[in-house]
Amino acid sequence: MWGGRFSGSMNEHMARFNNSFPFDRRMWAEDIRGSMAWARQLAAAKIITGAELNALLAGLEAVRAEFAESRFAALPSDEDIHTAVERRLGELAGAVAGKLHTGRSRNDQVATDVRLWALGAIARADAAIRDLQAALLQQAEAVGNALMPGYTHMQRAQPILLAHWLLAHFWPLERDRARLADCAARTAVLPLGAGALAGTPLHVDRAALAAELGMRAPTPNSLDAVSDRDFVAEFLFCAAMIGTHLSRLAEDMIIYSTSEFGFVMLDDAYSTGSSLMPQKKNPDSFELLRGKSGRLIGHLMGVLTMLKGLPAAYDKDLQEDKEPLFDAADTLELALPVAAGAIATARFNTTRMRAALDDAMLATDIADYLVERGMPFREAHKVSGVLVREAEQRNTTLSGLPFDAFRAASALFEEDVLDVFSPERSVSARSVPGATAPTAVQAQIAQAHAALA
Repeated sequence: MWGGRFSGSMNEHMARFNNSFPFDRRMWAEDIRGSMAWARQLAAAKIITGAELNALLAGLEAVRAEFAESRFAALPSDEDIHTAVERRLGELAGAVAGKLHTGRSRNDQVATDVRLWALGAIARADAAIRDLQAALLQQAEAVGNALMPGYTHMQRAQPILLAHWLLAHFWPLERDRARLADCAARTAVLPLGAGALAGTPLHVDRAALAAELGMRAPTPNSLDAVSDRDFVAEFLFCAAMIGTHLSRLAEDMIIYSTSEFGFVMLDDAYSTGSSLMPQKKNPDSFELLRGKSGRLIGHLMGVLTMLKGLPAAYDKDLQEDKEPLFDAADTLELALPVAAGAIATARFNTTRMRAALDDAMLATDIADYLVERGMPFREAHKVSGVLVREAEQRNTTLSGLPFDAFRAASALFEEDVLDVFSPERSVSARSVPGATAPTAVQAQIAQAHAALA
C-alpha cells in the first residue's frame, strides 16, 4: 500500500513484528461495514459513479461472505485487516477497488473499526452482566427472609438477611452497566473522514456517515480523531471494575462454600474435583473468576502506559490497543456467564447460616436499648462492651448472663432486655431504605427489578 516510496523490501522479522492481521482480522465485519459506508459517500461526492459503487458494494459483500463462512484465504502480504479486505476486493471487483481508499487513511479507518468493534463488545458485556444480576435477584427472592451473619473485617458483626447479602453484589454490577453506557456514548463518535490527521478534501457528509454507522456524531478534531484511544482505556477500566466485582463475589462464595462455613453448596456443573483426594469439591469457577481480575487490571495498566507518552496524531504504538481490548472482552464473555450459572445453581444452607448467629452479634442492640431509655450512645456502647466482656469471662452468652449482671452494668436495664436477643427483631428494626429489614429488602428487590427492566 505504501511501496512506491521504498526501493527495498521489509526485513522478514520486521514484517512479522509489524503485522497485525493475526489478531485484528476479527474486525472484518466492522472494516467492511465502514468501507461500504465510505463507498456510498464517495458516490454522493461524485468521486465514483453509480456503477462503480455497485461494483464495490457487491465485491465487499462477497468478501464479507468469505469471512462469515470461514472461506477467506489470507496471504503473507496481508499486513492488517484493511489491506486484506482491499486486496481481496481488488481480486473480486477489479481496478475499481483502488478507488475505495480515496480520501481515506488507515489511520481514520482503524480508529473507526476499533470503535465499532468496541460498541459491540460493550453491548455483549452489558447483556452478560444483566444475566448475572438476574441470577442474584432470583436467588434473593427465593431465599425469603432467611438470616445469615453479616461480617466486617471477616468477623461476625450483625445479623442480616441472606437476600440483602445477595443484593449487595447486584448493585456494583448495576454501576458497571452505567459505566459501560457512559463508555458507549463516548465510543460512538466517528473518526472516518479525518484522513491521516488533517481531514479529507472530499465533500463527504460526515454526519450522514456517523448516522449510517450508528454513531452519534463525527469527531470534532481530525488530529485527535486518529490518536484518541480514551475509549479503549475506558472500556478496559470498566472491564477491570467488573473483574474486581466478580472477584469480590467469588471471594465470598469461596469462603462460604468451605466446610468451616458450609453456607453454600456449588453445583457440580461449576465445580471440579481432585485427582488425588476423592472427597474434594473445589470452587474452581469462582477461583478462576477471582484470578481473571488480575488479567483485566493488567490490560488497563498496559494500555495506559502505552498511551501516556505518545505525541499528537497516529503512532504505530496504537497497534497495541487491540489485543488487550479483544482479550478483555473475551474474558468477560467467558467469565460472566460462568458467574451467572454458578450463582443460579448454588444451594444456600439457610439452616447452617441461622445456626451461625450468636448473641454477641446483638451487642449493638443492647446499646440501642439503653439509647432508647435516654443514655448517650457512647456510654451505652461502653456498657454493652462491659457485658460482652462479662459473658466471655463467665464462658456464657450474653443472653445467658443473669439479670443482676445487666442491672450491675446499668440501672436502666429492665427484665425486658431479654427481648433484645432475637436476630429477627434486630433485622426487622433496621428498616430505613437500603437496610436489611424484610420491608427494606422487598423495596430493594423492587428497585432491582426496575433496574433490569
